[in-house]
Amino acid sequence: MTRNIDLNSDLGEGYGAWKMGDDATMLGIVSSANVACGFHAGDPLTILATVREAAARGVAVGAHVSYPDRVGFGRRPMDVTHAELVADVIYQIGALQGICASAGTRVHYVKPHGALYNTIAVDPKQGAAVIEGIRAVDPSLAMMGLAGTQILAQAAEAGLPIIAEAFADRAYRPDGQLVSRREAGAVLHDPEAVAARMLRLATEGKIEAADGSTLHLQADSICVHGDSPGAVAMAARIREALLAGGVAIAPATGGAA
Repeated sequence: MTRNIDLNSDLGEGYGAWKMGDDATMLGIVSSANVACGFHAGDPLTILATVREAAARGVAVGAHVSYPDRVGFGRRPMDVTHAELVADVIYQIGALQGICASAGTRVHYVKPHGALYNTIAVDPKQGAAVIEGIRAVDPSLAMMGLAGTQILAQAAEAGLPIIAEAFADRAYRPDGQLVSRREAGAVLHDPEAVAARMLRLATEGKIEAADGSTLHLQADSICVHGDSPGAVAMAARIREALLAGGVAIAPATGGAA
């Protein structure tokens, strides 16, 4: 039986004259695109161009919602109220839905970005606000979250389809959380090593943590950060390794926890 897995990347993150990543090339490699919604990155023209290209290539679009933190690229934790976070999530999904409709596609899932993503993996209060925001817009939207964390069970319990995600270019702690970007070795750069690592994850459900221990993770989707140096080459090598290893690449549909 062929194993399917989604390959995604964070795209649409340019802002005005500031360009981030190579979205057009990446969209020829991945099966899903986590598109910025303007709160951490992405201006309307950049977002529209990214969504149009995704639609043309048959790539699934997800709303990459964030704290309102353009200066910090959404990577700074924020103590926002429940009501604010619910409204922020609704606002961002709605904006991307409008752009998707104009491009002949739709939002398939929601993936929180950066500090929000990491916070809701361990904080059920902020997780509840994100879930409420998604459900208020469209309860059929899947939530993409870190594989093995409580947010996925919380979202499934609330009735949302879920997509468990693993990171190709990030190191893992023994507890399944990501190594902080402030620590040495948090971001992985060797395409060959990363490709072999992702093939093992897709076929065996195992990944090596930073301390050498083995984590057991069941992931539906693999992320390559679009803003990392060499991201396109890394994503291409991962795709090659997965296909050669008998793993089919297709958008995740979302399921129960």
